[in-house]
Amino acid sequence: MLSGVARTLGRWRAEATGGHAAGRGRTSDLGSELGPFLVGWGSGEPRAGCAALGLRLLGSGRPLRSRPPSESLRVSGRASLALPLAKLVSARAAPVFGPALRRAGPMAPQRRGAPKAPEGSGVTERKRPSSMKSARAPREVWSKWLRAAVLGTCATLAALLLWGSLGGDDGVTEVLAHRGEVLSGRFIEVPCSEDYNSHRRFEGCSPTRCGRGITDTIITRDEARRIRSIAEKGLALGGSGGGASILDLHSGALSAGKHFVNLYRYFGDKIENIFSEEDFQLYRDVRQKVQLAVAQAFGIGASALHLTKPTFFSRINSTAARTAHDEYWHAHVDKETYGSFDYTSLLYLSDYLEDFGGGRFVFVEEGANKTVEPRAGRVSFFTSGSENLHRVEKVRWGTRYAITIAFTCNPDQGIADPAFT
Repeated sequence: MLSGVARTLGRWRAEATGGHAAGRGRTSDLGSELGPFLVGWGSGEPRAGCAALGLRLLGSGRPLRSRPPSESLRVSGRASLALPLAKLVSARAAPVFGPALRRAGPMAPQRRGAPKAPEGSGVTERKRPSSMKSARAPREVWSKWLRAAVLGTCATLAALLLWGSLGGDDGVTEVLAHRGEVLSGRFIEVPCSEDYNSHRRFEGCSPTRCGRGITDTIITRDEARRIRSIAEKGLALGGSGGGASILDLHSGALSAGKHFVNLYRYFGDKIENIFSEEDFQLYRDVRQKVQLAVAQAFGIGASALHLTKPTFFSRINSTAARTAHDEYWHAHVDKETYGSFDYTSLLYLSDYLEDFGGGRFVFVEEGANKTVEPRAGRVSFFTSGSENLHRVEKVRWGTRYAITIAFTCNPDQGIADPAFT
């Protein structure tokens, strides 16, 4: 068994030397180096064996001071024997001479190192700071890693809090439609308010069944992208000085600084260089699809609904408001603000948290606000009375595009689709 251990350790030494000629030539000698130790151990004289092994491993038959410095530094092969040898000695010899080994242990690296400098030479003093740095290095590294971990955790928490604050307001307790959802149709019925009683009623059209609905399947994302390009072309001609700009293709109203201009009157015949007949045809097609969806959701005939004003594109960004027209975030009731509205619909043309932050549509209810997260191609619609008090969150970053399409039951308050005249 002992000779087997010697052979095994000999192979380790041969591998540690990298297979060089010197290593191969001394592989068989390792057995003789370990032999005295193993024989001494087996005979009950481990101390003699340790002494002989120390002379073999450390001196190779020569005094340490007489060995070339380069050779004294080439200890990687023998250093690889330290761990298995220490385990063997600790397991078998701890009861006998463990204390001696523990006292001798720290001296081993000194014997394998460079020759000790004479006292008073100043070398020891010069090296001492380096040793102290080496002792401090693990603590400094650990301290740096700890600080980095703490700072990283704090930065992550701060980013999450910032992202939440930029994403929208507090107080929303329920999301009716998430941005990532694709809804074929979702309808929530709510009790009708008395707002409609003060207005002329139209049988088979005026709201008797009230609520709110969302669908992502009647307008494709490609159609939303194309109709958004119409808004971008028109709004590029003007724009509010504040954060909210509108473009009304029916009346021609366009935000321009703190005021509005009439797009058709200002550009005249040149308007055909801005919009095309294909643009207006797409607008009409989208409007008709939305009108049909609203009629079906509330159980009325599509022909009973009439497009009404204002129907308009909106572009909202985070620029500070400059006029009352820019303050879009206040809660309001459409039937009170625009008397002609009976049914309101919104077609979103950009994506929440991709194109902008904030800007969600919020139904205001006591203790239980509900929100719709915009998604390009998503249509949100609802009855226009105070049963659907609502607001839009402030846009925190990016640009939010949408189009408001309003319907009335009163044919006298209807408006025509935009067209070249």
